[in-house]
Amino acid sequence: MSTDRLQVASVLDRIAAFLEFRGENQFRVRAFRTAAKAVLGLPASAAPGATLAEALANGSLAEMRGIGPASLAIVKELIETGRSAYLERLEQEIPAGLLDLLEVPGLGATRIRLLHEKLGIDSLAALEAAARDGRLATLPGLGAKTAEKILKGIAFARGTRSFRLWHHAAAEAEVLRSSLERLDGVTRVSVAGEVRRRCEVVSGLVLAAAAGLSPAQLGQAVTRLPGIGEPIVADALLRFRSPSGMPVSVRVAPPDGFGAALACSTGSEAHWLQLAAHAAARGLVLEASSLRQGSRSLPVPDEAALYQALALEEIPPELREGTDEIPLAAAHGLPRLLEPSDLVGLLHCHTTYSDGTLGVAEMAAAARDAGYSYIGITDHSRSAAYAGGLGVEQVRQQWDEIAALNAGLAGIRILKGIESDILLDGRLDYDDAILAGFDFVIGSIHSRFSLGEAEMTARLLRALDCPYLTILGHPTGRRLLSRDPYAIDLPQLLARAAANGVALELNGDPHRLDLDWRLVRLAREHGVMLALGADAHGRSGIGNQEFATAMARKGGVTKAQVLNTRSADGFLAFARARRP
Repeated sequence: MSTDRLQVASVLDRIAAFLEFRGENQFRVRAFRTAAKAVLGLPASAAPGATLAEALANGSLAEMRGIGPASLAIVKELIETGRSAYLERLEQEIPAGLLDLLEVPGLGATRIRLLHEKLGIDSLAALEAAARDGRLATLPGLGAKTAEKILKGIAFARGTRSFRLWHHAAAEAEVLRSSLERLDGVTRVSVAGEVRRRCEVVSGLVLAAAAGLSPAQLGQAVTRLPGIGEPIVADALLRFRSPSGMPVSVRVAPPDGFGAALACSTGSEAHWLQLAAHAAARGLVLEASSLRQGSRSLPVPDEAALYQALALEEIPPELREGTDEIPLAAAHGLPRLLEPSDLVGLLHCHTTYSDGTLGVAEMAAAARDAGYSYIGITDHSRSAAYAGGLGVEQVRQQWDEIAALNAGLAGIRILKGIESDILLDGRLDYDDAILAGFDFVIGSIHSRFSLGEAEMTARLLRALDCPYLTILGHPTGRRLLSRDPYAIDLPQLLARAAANGVALELNGDPHRLDLDWRLVRLAREHGVMLALGADAHGRSGIGNQEFATAMARKGGVTKAQVLNTRSADGFLAFARARRP
């Protein structure tokens, strides 16, 4: 496997982190992080690494927004040699363990530098020791409470270190799939496991392979792939580490047993046990690479054949978690899950008025080109100064621009929205006279996440009582692998949202994916309407709608339960229904 987008972006992010530790100019640090995002935004290619190499060769990479001369030189070196001399120099200058400290919530580069300079802390273990023996509390600006929070943060960081965000794991899994499928003797490879089930975080990569080779023979072929050592072969399973260090399992099956192997590799353990029990109840034996009736092997070359033999409706991969999907499939009662094509409106979009990268007209055109009939522009409100929140005059200026664009821009309708901060006391940013001028309002919490459950619940309940609130944005505030959800009484929140006719957002930012798909099921039971939000800050962010759709599907959501499957007029009718 040649150098891929994920590996290059990881190097650029690592360089940015080292520069931040050195106290380099923040613009330079930000430039490398922006370049990493730009690289990840390139489309995936059927041939691993081909897109990056081609973009470099034809000059389009150099012309991309976010790629400067310094980052371009590093990408070029990585593609040509597989290494970065600059990163290697930085790694010699700065203890590698310091980067691990960035995984601790609440520790930034400035504070980590202080810990390193004053106490010689250069690893998670050293930080934990200093927090426990009282040394941390003696530093200016810290104290016993901060030391206690850091200890909790260390436990959180250790608990998440073996996980990857879904979109990163999916990109690496596809590179592996493509490489394995090109090996001699392999006829088909599919990504399975947590990636195929669209789990928001992934602990390892799982694939299923149909091959005319024995597992041992395929294991020998795998060793010829760059960056992969000798696999462990056990029965029909290969285990090895990916070039980035993720654990990989590949289940090998003969072509006529591939359907069973893919089903075994895809479902959770609970799902697979229930599926095997269902087969047994029908007098069949379902194993990891075969389906048998007595001594006779039944051909299951794909999952469609397997489900037909089991007299089950085919279960979407997202639902294979071992809940109620098999009884529903047996009764042919699975819900018709939301499809990407059901979504006609793109919501939660930022522009250059606040912290987006495109103007209103550009963002609207990008949404139209992606197939949407309307877009909800929702820049940050004035309290979000860190994100360029809009003052009242800027709000009016944006309204005028949207009105002019709607009069002349074909194929897309622009709705006047705002992502209004929910203030500490639960009020929405701006007074009612301004809020009434928006077509719809998303209310979100962006500060004071550590309130107790009673205080945070009261804050959100007051926001839900505001008649101008249309959608509660990223409702639990989680940031995957970096910040836990804040403490709230969720049943009480859902009951109030349902009673007041406020939709809850399923935020598609792959670092959030909030509302959690497990809680989506609870929201459905309460009768709460959902709104899928891309949280797009530029053209590439429009693709976040795919992640929101995946989480909705995992939660069993249908088209009727999603607000932005409605026309623009239907969406606006929902927003206006509770206004005075």
